[in-house]
Amino acid sequence: MAAMSRVPASTPSSTSKPFPPALERAVSLVGPQASWLWSRGFRFLSLLDAIALYLLMIVISFVRFGFGFDWDTYALSHYFVGFAIATAIHVVVNYFAGLYEREPRLGVRPWMPRAMLATAIGVAAQGLAFVVLNRYLMPRLNLAVFFCLASFVLVGNRRLSRQLARRRQGAPRVVLVGADDSLDLATRHLVESDRDARIVGSVGSPHLLTTCVVENAATDVLLLDVTAFGSVYPEPLNSLDGAGVGFLQRVSARETLLGLKTVRQVGGMPFVPLRLHTVPNHKVRLKRYFDLIVVTLFAPLWLPVIGILSLYVLVRAGRPVFYRQRRVGRDGAEFEVVKFRTMIPNAEEDGRARLATLEDERIVPSLAWLRRMRADELPQLFNVVRGEMSLVGPRPERPELVAEIVKRVPGYIRRNELPPGLTGLAQVHGRYDTDAEYKLGYDLQYLVNWSIVIDVQILLRTVWVVLSRRV
Repeated sequence: MAAMSRVPASTPSSTSKPFPPALERAVSLVGPQASWLWSRGFRFLSLLDAIALYLLMIVISFVRFGFGFDWDTYALSHYFVGFAIATAIHVVVNYFAGLYEREPRLGVRPWMPRAMLATAIGVAAQGLAFVVLNRYLMPRLNLAVFFCLASFVLVGNRRLSRQLARRRQGAPRVVLVGADDSLDLATRHLVESDRDARIVGSVGSPHLLTTCVVENAATDVLLLDVTAFGSVYPEPLNSLDGAGVGFLQRVSARETLLGLKTVRQVGGMPFVPLRLHTVPNHKVRLKRYFDLIVVTLFAPLWLPVIGILSLYVLVRAGRPVFYRQRRVGRDGAEFEVVKFRTMIPNAEEDGRARLATLEDERIVPSLAWLRRMRADELPQLFNVVRGEMSLVGPRPERPELVAEIVKRVPGYIRRNELPPGLTGLAQVHGRYDTDAEYKLGYDLQYLVNWSIVIDVQILLRTVWVVLSRRV
């Protein structure tokens, strides 16, 4: 990784046009503050969207009511405040729709479908605001016109942002990885079709990739052969990705059978971006807010249940009622999980971590039903409140067991991209004794396809699994 620190930052190409000196000085003055905001999720694109959407609302009103500010039956302040609230709603929706996530510099992405979905959700949220505030944020006919035009504004802003970034940073500097025939074909396509990318190097053997990237200050790597991926993962892909180098894998007819959804076009060729972090930040934050809302709404139900079960465990097994244990959480950070004690005291006197079984002799007989119903996990709702866990996600494992599983199951550590969950896809589809390698398949499938709808489905299926005692 130390060698990767020598990868130079990308520089503007000789064909790019510099910004005027005054603008360059302004950018240098706000650079440190912008970097601080950027690292915390702020994007100047969100400010550009806010200005553009607010102006769109005003323009629609001018066209409909005229330029004399004699609009309909309300004072101008009514409209301007309503427009501001509506703008804030749409920017928030855009954020959680992923419109402000960092994008690879290479590859064309179709923005219109996502922009239309975000606009539709924002318009629906304005309808909800009417129920709460008892007022329309803009006239209903204006809202219909806004719905038709806002998506085009959002897409236009993204194209403008991309052009400005290219003008300042220069064209992507690309290294090709593949066999000779693949290199020749890709080079011809890029030269003829994608003039915004510059080929600065090519290697036939992946073990030469790091040197080629460093020497040529490359910003992106295109893997032209499927077999190349196995040669660069986990290294040098991990190190180069950490240095800001983008990776894209060419898609052939075989890979299309996997149902890939994020195919991008580069020089007329289909590629998929390779990301070490499967779940973007906006989804992680949205998942956290969803957890807090659900836990808060159902607190009148689960708090009394935990109180009653605490008394039951105390009567049947004595103290301690709760059992605390170190587990591996998000990004490998350890935390202390809380659950009802269902085993005899000192169940691991030898100090060795052991996976529990359904008929484990260490389980207190009168508390076995708690494990079968998975009710012993309920105190972990407090871990959810603290942000150490989520309602849905890969189950947390002990550090000793994780260290053993990682040795025999490649890629196991990727399941830690999200906080561990009370339940998960592997728990509702797998069995109690399903092997860790098979559970990993469920966990990674969950990460790639995460949405609030999937979390709701898994929570409902968990209720069925518990009631039917299917383990």
